[in-house]
Amino acid sequence: MLTEDGKHLYVSYDEYHNLIEKLALKVYQSGWAFDTILCLARGGMRPGDILSRIFDVPLAIMSTSSYRAEAGTVQGQLDIARYITTPKGEIAGKVLLVDDLADSGHTLKAVIDTLKTHYKPITELRSAVIWTKSVSVFTPDYSVEFLPTNPWIHQPFEGYDNLRPAQLMEKWKV
Repeated sequence: MLTEDGKHLYVSYDEYHNLIEKLALKVYQSGWAFDTILCLARGGMRPGDILSRIFDVPLAIMSTSSYRAEAGTVQGQLDIARYITTPKGEIAGKVLLVDDLADSGHTLKAVIDTLKTHYKPITELRSAVIWTKSVSVFTPDYSVEFLPTNPWIHQPFEGYDNLRPAQLMEKWKV
């Protein structure tokens, strides 16, 4: 649900999963066949996992991090992992890069540049996200929703960002 001022987008679990299914349909309808899904941790892990199951292809993971300050709301320096975790040795062939959104677009652009430079066995690379903000400097190959007002997206699992084990102990009276 987008707030009236267009500054916040609140997404339920049902909406989130429906958007991932719509993303799967966009990729499928393009007719492009790929060998592996590479998701960017953390935002791309949930969509990557679901797409990996739907398309029945291996899931590889690359960690990136830029949102650390102010409880994950302020973008800082981008860190890209040196290694990709994949069940098939080295990542190769046609790869679908998956993240949750193209916010500024800097992460996706930097990751694609890194992959093209350092992972020569990748023969073709396309990108897929749920949301693309109008301020993004990068345009993904596949995207479900374009967000012209650049809202802060409140994803359904963000409640865990500030939940700590002691609070779970209290909640579950363990």
